[in-house]
Amino acid sequence: MNEPVISLSPDVMGGTPVFWGTRVPLQTLLDYLEAGESIDEFLAGFPSVSREQVIRFFEQATDRLVEVAS
Repeated sequence: MNEPVISLSPDVMGGTPVFWGTRVPLQTLLDYLEAGESIDEFLAGFPSVSREQVIRFFEQATDRLVEVAS
């Protein structure tokens, strides 16, 4: 999958970061996890988001954190 993971557009959810090709905010995934829900539960609730997108989001976030910390 070569398309981006995150989309930012003022026309979609007022510019809130969402998973590419969806209207699902990234914050929703983080809220699910913070509440103790699993990724599977999140994906069941938001079928427009793929497992691959979630994995790539966490990979990119990890890479970015390591980059900033270095």
